[in-house]
Amino acid sequence: MHTETLASLNQQLRARNLSSVELTQHFLNRIEKINPRINAYITATPEQALAQAKQADQTLQQGNAPTLCGIPFAHKDIFCTQGIRTTCGSKMLHNFIPPYNASMIERFNRSGCVMLGKTNM
Repeated sequence: MHTETLASLNQQLRARNLSSVELTQHFLNRIEKINPRINAYITATPEQALAQAKQADQTLQQGNAPTLCGIPFAHKDIFCTQGIRTTCGSKMLHNFIPPYNASMIERFNRSGCVMLGKTNM
């Protein structure tokens, strides 16, 4: 699944050949397996990701889902994400937990995307 295009994954989600929960779990498994070696993720958010994926699947079943609904994504650790540690790759911010979301995060949330976590800088 990780070699598929966004368009292909989107088609599979909308045709119900694949659920967002299945897709998200695939990527979470890859993160767990590969991240200790490559240190790509500063923070993974598996519980939040699976909850978002379940919600996306419900929205997709209703037939009125935004284009990126159910698609997993990760973002750099420079974007404030409410309640999730945001370090910007800095020791000085090692324990900063923002009380708000960056505008970009709000847009992704509205689109029904599934946040896997925050990547290293």
